[in-house]
Amino acid sequence: MKAISVGILLLGVMISCSGYQGARSDKGLAADVRHGVLFYQENRYAGWPANNGIWNWDNEILVGFVEADHKTTDGLHTYDQSSARHKYARSTDGGERWKIEDAFEQGQTAWGNDHSIPSDMAEEPKPLVTPMPDFTDPGFVITFVRHNNNDGPTHFYYSMNRGKEWSGPYSFPDLGTPGIASRTDYIVENERELSLFLTTAKADKKEGRVAFARTTDGGLTWELVSWITEEHGGFDIMPSSLRLSETELLTVIRRRMADRQDLLIAYRSTNNGKSWRPLKNPVNDTGNGGSPPALVKLDDGRLALGYIYRSVYGSRVCVRFSSDNGESWSDEIVLRSGDGANRDAGYPRMVQRPDGKLVLIYYWNNANDKDATPYRYIATTIFDPDHWR
Repeated sequence: MKAISVGILLLGVMISCSGYQGARSDKGLAADVRHGVLFYQENRYAGWPANNGIWNWDNEILVGFVEADHKTTDGLHTYDQSSARHKYARSTDGGERWKIEDAFEQGQTAWGNDHSIPSDMAEEPKPLVTPMPDFTDPGFVITFVRHNNNDGPTHFYYSMNRGKEWSGPYSFPDLGTPGIASRTDYIVENERELSLFLTTAKADKKEGRVAFARTTDGGLTWELVSWITEEHGGFDIMPSSLRLSETELLTVIRRRMADRQDLLIAYRSTNNGKSWRPLKNPVNDTGNGGSPPALVKLDDGRLALGYIYRSVYGSRVCVRFSSDNGESWSDEIVLRSGDGANRDAGYPRMVQRPDGKLVLIYYWNNANDKDATPYRYIATTIFDPDHWR
């Protein structure tokens, strides 16, 4: 079940994105690569789709992001964190137009990182005491929220109606780790079984290390099945994962080395997550600050990997393809660059829509262009992977 994209929502009103100056195609790109704006509002900051989830059902897409007040700062992110809230964007026409939904109003009522609910309104996460009804239900989705980027803790919500209403917050156990600070990356196995890829703290309580966990009783209990990466002087965080066969799993992971080199690494399991072996790195350089991966298995059997190369001097939106289940990858294909995006950009999510085109969603800006708005917004790039077969 898939999707479609490019729309703009300004001040709650849907309009065409074709007139927005910050969303223009790169010269020389294929005509079937289109850029659009999912959410932009003056004096607002919008970011980090990869910190939330993405789901699609045929032409319906749901993606999470963070909205906050724009605030000039000395740091990388120009926002007021105390004003940050989780939002969702929903498209029912495959991404051409979007409506914005408020996560708190739909049941995500606990305080979390960049979900700054006032203490007198915030609910405390509690243990799940009744199993989640059915992971295979077409309306089922689950999302995980961390309290910080290092040792958490983490809580979760689930929905049985495609994220229109959320049950929770439910606390998630640390599973014997130094702490879990996870985003959303899971695979539904059957009605009661769900596999989960986790970002955990290292022994020093700093991010991070990637582990594989599973529930077989509808979420009442969770087992840490295996470690995927080892501790090192940098971090491994934010996996994007998929099932290749009844026994094979693949995950691509954001890595930062101790010398601050940023890259994407990959691991495969052939025994349903009991053990893992490293593969060739899909991307050896993701720029100044790095990028989480957005991994999708295409209808034609290939894999597509979306990511952002971050640079002070101009970030770019990229994709690579694999025809051998991640053993090797194509050269980098640049889908977007040269429109003034500094490195406060990226964090992609991606889905394939029914007509085969890919919808890549990320946050973007035009701050390096003196004639363009500096505000961070949620952008879309729609492209046809058949162009690079």
